[in-house]
Amino acid sequence: MKDANLTNFWITEIHQKNTATSFRVKKTLFTGKSQFQQIDIIETEDHGLMLLNDGIIMLCERDEFAYHEMIAHVPLFVHPNPQNVLIIGGGDGGTSREVLRHDTVKRVVLVEIDRMVVDACKEYMPSLSCAMDDPRLNIIIDDGVRYVADTDDTFDLVIVDSTDPIGPAEPLFNETFYRNTSKILSSEGILISQAESPFYDVNIQKIMLKNQRSSFEKLYMYLFSNLTYPGGLWSFGFATNTLCPLKHFDPDRVKNSRISFRYYNHNIHRAAFSLPTFVADNLKGILDIPSKKS
Repeated sequence: MKDANLTNFWITEIHQKNTATSFRVKKTLFTGKSQFQQIDIIETEDHGLMLLNDGIIMLCERDEFAYHEMIAHVPLFVHPNPQNVLIIGGGDGGTSREVLRHDTVKRVVLVEIDRMVVDACKEYMPSLSCAMDDPRLNIIIDDGVRYVADTDDTFDLVIVDSTDPIGPAEPLFNETFYRNTSKILSSEGILISQAESPFYDVNIQKIMLKNQRSSFEKLYMYLFSNLTYPGGLWSFGFATNTLCPLKHFDPDRVKNSRISFRYYNHNIHRAAFSLPTFVADNLKGILDIPSKKS
């Protein structure tokens, strides 16, 4: 695994050459190298199964629900009638699992560039891939950038469930991709983007948001916490032309949905957009500030 050391049954992820996170390993379940990356699935002592791409932790069973609930349910409970959803990346199945819990959703297209990720997670991580047989889900093995540029379909929600902006995921953060994405969104469409760490990746956030600005009227950011990502605090971008994540959010929809959550709830939804001062200061002049009145 690149950038990772298996020493004395520990795996260590090195972040930006200056920070490290380690987990004790019980055993390796899968290891393989695709044309895009090294893929490993391990069983840890205290965090369940863990997926790594090129030695970088993508998710673990103990806290993946926080990421996947927040990337999916926040926009789905803002859009008035989300029926067609596009997921770019997310080959582990966690995001599609959460999206498909909504009865309004009639079709989900998941575009994953690496078939090995899908196949490995189907076999070894059934708690994430459990919705992959849902008849509403269409899995396409392709480059998400190319798919967005070429498709004639229209979507109510596009979720970019990407890795860091390096290697095959780098084009998912550029201006051309966001422009093409805006063209395939419905009039009340929403784009959700994996937006990295507020502590470590401010420059990436600024570039991402500036690249989105020419294609979207409103840019918001919301936060959640987890165990495995560097810094323990992570972010998603919320880009739209018409909807406000607070003004157009009805907490009764959450209550009436009868969906059970482990992280998300109507109070977390509101609180996630209340950014810490240092985050708001870092992105001042780039982000819009959501309000119940605007």
